[in-house]
Amino acid sequence: MPEGHALHRLARLHQRRYAGHPVAVSSPQGRFAADAALVDGRVLRRAEAHGKHLLHVYDTDLVVHVHLGLYGSFAEHALPVFEPVGQVRMRLVGPTHWTDLRGPTRCEVLTDVEVKALRARLGPDPLRRDAHPDEAWARISRSRASMAVLLMDQSVLAGVGNIYRAEVLFRHGVHPATPGRALDRAVWDDIWADLVELMRIGVRRGRIDTVRDEHLPRAMGRAAREDRHGGEVYVYRRTGLPCLLCGTPVLTEVVAGRNNYWCPTCQPA
Repeated sequence: MPEGHALHRLARLHQRRYAGHPVAVSSPQGRFAADAALVDGRVLRRAEAHGKHLLHVYDTDLVVHVHLGLYGSFAEHALPVFEPVGQVRMRLVGPTHWTDLRGPTRCEVLTDVEVKALRARLGPDPLRRDAHPDEAWARISRSRASMAVLLMDQSVLAGVGNIYRAEVLFRHGVHPATPGRALDRAVWDDIWADLVELMRIGVRRGRIDTVRDEHLPRAMGRAAREDRHGGEVYVYRRTGLPCLLCGTPVLTEVVAGRNNYWCPTCQPA
């Protein structure tokens, strides 16, 4: 599932290409046809993201809400438009570009009231300027749940996924099983600031890089990571491989339905 930086990156791209213009919205697949008709030909006012949710806001105060889920994806193209290939849930055509959306978990038109209700269910997003990290801390500091669970709970913190979870806990030496209420406030402040910086890097580069300069392949004389996710990481998907800092084999276990990774030496219980 794409993490929050990918949705913010999409929002910025759609803002540049479509915002301020009337756009043609259709559903070649048919499943989104009725909702598409509500915004077809309208001006797209802005595109924005909150966590893993993409929002296209129209001049009618209607909003197209997209959650990509595990299988959703956008395919971006320059004009001219060609015939749909595969199951296209939504097609958006602007003055210079067009995009096809396939396989999302959610694609629907919401009212302003419904969007406010959606936002109310989400925690602060490190990539949004209106985020309030104290709201996340209020939940974390009272919780018996582990930090590995809390960081993936979108009602606590919006946009953080499996990779950022594992990596930010490693970077701050926090064992994944640490209860939220046992975390020091200063450590949380550092984690939040780190997520803001790391996720901004993700937006700029289009990949997740979490390794500090002094631990990059060239600095350490090691081979670069080869993985379809790209980017340099400390522990994510490195089960059994030596920790880049101490050499201890990286461990993994399933937490909140996803594989989590950590170093038992650098992140002691």
